[in-house]
Amino acid sequence: MTGTAEPIPLLGGGPAPSHAPAALPGVPGAPAAPRPGRPRVLLAPVTVTPCKPLTPSHLKGLLWVDVMYRATARLAEVTYRYSPTTYHPTDQTLGFWEYLDHTLGDTDYSRLTEEEIGELYVGYRAAGRPTPVSALGPYLDAIEHHGWVHPAGARVLELWSAQYARLGMHDPGLVEHQPPGMALDEVLDRLGPLGLCLDMREYGGPVYLDATRYGLPLRQIATARGRPNYLACALRELIPLVPGYDEVVLLHDPELGPDYQLLQRVLSALGPVVRRVPVGRVPIDGRIRSARHGDWRGHSAGALLEALGADHEDAALRLGTRLYFIATLGPGDQQSFRPDLLRQCVIRAERMLSGHGGPADPPGGDLTGFLARQRAPHAHAVDPYRLTSGLLARRRPVPLHELLPAVFL
Repeated sequence: MTGTAEPIPLLGGGPAPSHAPAALPGVPGAPAAPRPGRPRVLLAPVTVTPCKPLTPSHLKGLLWVDVMYRATARLAEVTYRYSPTTYHPTDQTLGFWEYLDHTLGDTDYSRLTEEEIGELYVGYRAAGRPTPVSALGPYLDAIEHHGWVHPAGARVLELWSAQYARLGMHDPGLVEHQPPGMALDEVLDRLGPLGLCLDMREYGGPVYLDATRYGLPLRQIATARGRPNYLACALRELIPLVPGYDEVVLLHDPELGPDYQLLQRVLSALGPVVRRVPVGRVPIDGRIRSARHGDWRGHSAGALLEALGADHEDAALRLGTRLYFIATLGPGDQQSFRPDLLRQCVIRAERMLSGHGGPADPPGGDLTGFLARQRAPHAHAVDPYRLTSGLLARRRPVPLHELLPAVFL
């Protein structure tokens, strides 16, 4: 079991369309015309804000979606939508950038490590300093209209890009300017006729996503002044995209389940089958805590790559991290992070790569057919847990010669 939720039906009832609508011209991330017979799939994982190092929890989610993307791309036309640009306007990021300028002034961040920037973020969250709304206006304007990124955020994204490359992960455009396809008011205009929006700004109140008739609670998505939260940013990004796809897969932390249930309900109203895939976080010493507390210390992606890379080649590192974070940890969050097991997985990957890791088909095996069997029922996207854990099965033939370079290396 992978934690993949069943798709919910269209709001008006009836089956999902057998063919997606035409691509949306001018919308970033809109799908190109697919090859005949190939479905269109949009992968939209929760986006990590560039304020701190990548943690084991982040690595688990990112490797999960990377395997899903690369495997599904052999079977379907896949778009991996992951835009830090979309979420820069949130308080978590925008407030941090204003805090840096307010407390540090003109600082050269180009030589700082992600851990050093992460310590500044911990300080920002610990200070609890309220950010004046008036101070954020110039930042928001620069982000929305000029593609601006704070030097601290740009430095973190630069470091992440190098880590993606080291781990062999597809880079969906970390350092690119990828604005959402709709402004907030356009989103609200789209939600209003669907009966999914309660806009109280006329009366001095906030904006709510309203799916109460489906048994889901009201959820504020913007302040009375129109400041969007994370969920509003996701709506700005995804609402103009999803009509062009047959299947949309939302990957998220279980803690974000209520928000993603709402998101699933809204996006399903626009046509495609929408699936949620909760991927559990990784406890450190038995506890799941936010990165705002600095629990990445000693366990950041950079630190792990430095420790393992000293003794192992990149190929083993890439395969071993996927064996650990996907197959060993699984979709849940019961197992604490264990560096010793991670290293054992990298060592096992070395044996597999040398041809002594278990049964394998000879070159020319049916990779497409094999991958098609790793999908959840009635889904187009490949199940990363089913696929990766299958590499560890002792008596199960696996087309390693084609599968490893296509998906895991």
